[in-house]
Amino acid sequence: MSAPHKPLPGWADVALIPLINVAAAFIISGLVVLAIGENPIEAVKLLVGGALGNLEGIGFTLYYATSFIFTGLAVALCFHAGLFNIGVDGQAYIAGLGAALVGLYLPLPGYSQAIVAILAAALFGAAFAAIPGYLQAKRDSHIVITTIMFNYIASALMGYLLVNVLRRPRQMNPETQTFPHGGTIPQLHELLKPFGVEWPVTPLNLSFFLSLIAAFVVWLLIWRTRLGYEIRAVGVNPTAAVYGGVSPARITIVSTLLSGALAGGLAVNVILGEEHRLVLEFTAGFGFVGIAVALMGRAHPVGIVLAAILFGVLYQGGAELAFDKPKISRDMIVVIQGLVVLFAGALEHMFRRPVAALLARRVSQPPI
Repeated sequence: MSAPHKPLPGWADVALIPLINVAAAFIISGLVVLAIGENPIEAVKLLVGGALGNLEGIGFTLYYATSFIFTGLAVALCFHAGLFNIGVDGQAYIAGLGAALVGLYLPLPGYSQAIVAILAAALFGAAFAAIPGYLQAKRDSHIVITTIMFNYIASALMGYLLVNVLRRPRQMNPETQTFPHGGTIPQLHELLKPFGVEWPVTPLNLSFFLSLIAAFVVWLLIWRTRLGYEIRAVGVNPTAAVYGGVSPARITIVSTLLSGALAGGLAVNVILGEEHRLVLEFTAGFGFVGIAVALMGRAHPVGIVLAAILFGVLYQGGAELAFDKPKISRDMIVVIQGLVVLFAGALEHMFRRPVAALLARRVSQPPI
């Protein structure tokens, strides 16, 4: 019987394994690109150049990354509690309703309206997420099933409201009126212009910095507070947590509340930072991308930020690549994203044993 492999060092588990998984995904993607008759090296240059080659590309990349940071944090927080929240997309959708109601019907002086709209987005997202959390905690309804169902409920509700209640008069498109200036979040090019800095016009706004603050707060919460310890204890072993005086039902509800509030950051970024009005399907499936970001980032805020930037590169660079290389359509970019998810999620342990064996062999070798 062979001896068990030593566990991986922390740095290898957090950084090395995800990097190997991403590299494997890109190698397979390169073979797919080669199979359709395109040069994979040239495709990578176009993808990276379109995302990071100029200030405009960087602005769009960080704008997408902002949404992915919020949704990744929302999914990861529930991961730590042993919960799988697939309803982040629906929660962000309802959060957009909260932000829009403040922007449309609660006039406040200056940017205080935007601040209240951010709080309303977090409150609406948390309230919508708390329902599946309560059903899981008190009625033993599986949160995976209920959150999937609530995505459809959110979509149907928002479709009805935008078509029949909130739609701008004499407008065919299902969207609201534009929010007043004080009810929006300033974009980066607007903020830098008074200082003589010319930044291209992109949707990148102050929500990006808000997402970084949220990542830091989540890190403090999970690893530096009693509540975070209780969340992790329930996630590891609910039965043992009960013996330690922790209520799994309470942690389930609290975790889903916080997750829904974080999901509201997607609505803040898109509705308040770019669109400046409530539009149909503004979430664009970014809540589901958050699952991949959380998996790839190992549910750690630093990893989530890095994974979110990677997916931002794929989204922005993929659009440029599809424009310059018609054979590599937008669907091909979805394939690449799917391969990243496959290797970062379902096959994340494929390279763990060989890497652990290699590291153990190097450590055991005597110095020359």
